[in-house]
Amino acid sequence: MKTPDVKKEKDEKKYGRRDIIKLAGLGAVAVTAAAITEKVFAEEPEASPTRWAMVIDLRKCYGCHSCSAACKSGNNVQIGNFRSWVVQVEKGQYPLAERDFLPRLCNQCENPACVRVCPTTATYKRPDGIVEIDKSICIGCRYCVNACPFGMRSFGWRRGYDKGKEDYPARRYGVADKCDFCFHRLENGMVPSCVNTCPAKARIIGNIKDKNSEVYKLIDENPTQRLLPDLGTDPHVYYIGLDWDTAEKAIEVGTRQTPTEI
Repeated sequence: MKTPDVKKEKDEKKYGRRDIIKLAGLGAVAVTAAAITEKVFAEEPEASPTRWAMVIDLRKCYGCHSCSAACKSGNNVQIGNFRSWVVQVEKGQYPLAERDFLPRLCNQCENPACVRVCPTTATYKRPDGIVEIDKSICIGCRYCVNACPFGMRSFGWRRGYDKGKEDYPARRYGVADKCDFCFHRLENGMVPSCVNTCPAKARIIGNIKDKNSEVYKLIDENPTQRLLPDLGTDPHVYYIGLDWDTAEKAIEVGTRQTPTEI
């Protein structure tokens, strides 16, 4: 009678359930790495005829926070976070006290600091100028959150909010989040939620490359200001009627993710 080869049987059974799971994990990592490599070495896309920009006319804004609410609802933003909000700044003393309002959102910079620091290229700039996050390869390192000089990025700390609804994008736990000009609406011929909801029509979005666009004409015909222009990021949110003292105090709010009074 032939004696069984015990060593051979052990070798054949060495790949158990745990080993298969490990191998599957390695396969997933390899696929992700391949996707990142392909993105890094992809050819530079052709220049787009569209470069999205926003003008906010502070002469019209009266701080109703409709934009904040519409953005949060329309983009299924996680509880405790905001993509867009309005900073309220108290100035002067009674009876000459006044309150200024400064709507804040991602500036969709031409030279975004967040893109430079992202180790996986999850944060990238589209050909039309919108800075986007590929949340499928975001590893949650929060480098971008810290690199943004405007404090306009948040992080998904809360679990249990990753399911989207019919008209809302799914939100992800453990990844960065920010305003993206509601590009899913722009691509379907609609304006962003904040622009659509503003009762004072203080927000205007358009193609800054188009000389016939309202955005181009407003920038051409009015003195406009941008936040932190000396940093070289070339922000593409333009303000009409910006008070620099208000802007300085608003920047100090940083990453405080609530509509704030200071």
